[in-house]
Amino acid sequence: MTDRYASFARSGAGRFLVKRLGLPDPPRLRRYEQGDEFGPVALGGAGRLAEPSRHILDKLPVAGRGAEERTAALVFDASGITGSAGLSALYEFFHPVIRSLRPCGRVIVLGSPPELCTSAREATAQRALEGFVRSVGKEVGRGSTAQLVYVAPGAEEATESTLRFLLSGRSAYVSGQVIRIGPATVDVPDDWDQPLVGKTAIVTGAARGIGAAIAAVLTREGAHVVCLDVPAAGEDLSRVANELKGTALQLDLTAGDAPRRLADFIATRHVHADVFVHNAGITRDKTLGRMDEAQWSAVIDVNLESQERINDVLLAENLLGGNGRIVSVSSVAGIAGNRGQTNYATSKAGVIGLVQATAGAVAERGLTINAVAPGFIETRMTAAMPVFVREGGRRLNSMSQGGLPVDVAETIAWLAHPASGGVNGNVVRVCGQSLLGA
Repeated sequence: MTDRYASFARSGAGRFLVKRLGLPDPPRLRRYEQGDEFGPVALGGAGRLAEPSRHILDKLPVAGRGAEERTAALVFDASGITGSAGLSALYEFFHPVIRSLRPCGRVIVLGSPPELCTSAREATAQRALEGFVRSVGKEVGRGSTAQLVYVAPGAEEATESTLRFLLSGRSAYVSGQVIRIGPATVDVPDDWDQPLVGKTAIVTGAARGIGAAIAAVLTREGAHVVCLDVPAAGEDLSRVANELKGTALQLDLTAGDAPRRLADFIATRHVHADVFVHNAGITRDKTLGRMDEAQWSAVIDVNLESQERINDVLLAENLLGGNGRIVSVSSVAGIAGNRGQTNYATSKAGVIGLVQATAGAVAERGLTINAVAPGFIETRMTAAMPVFVREGGRRLNSMSQGGLPVDVAETIAWLAHPASGGVNGNVVRVCGQSLLGA
């Protein structure tokens, strides 16, 4: 659906009124296009991550810097800060350069996980980085983003896929996030533009909207995608699969035999899957006092219990290949709650719990499991919202606009990347740094 306010705000008359009245000013976001360059990057800090980061940045297609060219990204290694007094290094690096950041620029702070620090003072200083980054994300404006990446000792060489994602247009609607990277075997692809060549990805709820966008992006990354949805969506499902030269699989995930049928399909057609994306979900919105039991149960079953049942069979029968990826779609509603969505928010918070509870076990197998939590994304569902609710969802974030299905898909493609083995048990919001939730 067209965001008419954003279109008006970018017009001549609209720009005048927005500035004069202090109205929300939705920027044009820089999204990924093939062949994108990263632009000039300024690197600061002197911790254990500075040299590995410099090595990664030297490999990226970074545009040369002319005398009048503004900085596209600011990357600061804060892992060497061991006490509160050392936090002044943040001010010393960012203060002189933050206002020279390009529109749709990137700010990345690298640190050490507080829970792994060797002293209380170091843990205190590292935890303080979260407040700094989230505030910067709300200050930089003009489509720029800010992220904090905690890198565990021993994981210094596992950061490349994450830095590439966060510096690029793929992360256009991701801001104010805290990402944790742990030690892992990194599978560096031959081609960073198509890292999933030769791999099979399965996407549930793929017939339309976010699911169709996920399938398209994973196909672009080189994967053969199995597009899965309920039989009632068969026509749309076939169209999506045919356009992507993938495979259509009609299956009701709530059926008692669904896990068995899915397992048999994977084993006989593909031997194993490399990426499994739990995207299927439904809403049955009512306030709790007006909600009937069927509305409660249906949402919990589709959004949460079906994921548990499928994960059980995938893991029990070793149906994920080595370095396999599970990515679940949660929601900001599962973090902040939402009026009239107790069933939905419960299910999506449960998805976060499932990811966090399973991360340790899958890591022992060389696999990862992560979740994305979309905020307001422009889909058929949000287009049907009452106008004032819809406008509130669009404007209550640092980007002053709704995201697109491709924003969720790009984030999932990063988590599915073979070089993202150190990213495990994370929940990443794709919400333009929503003012709701943590």
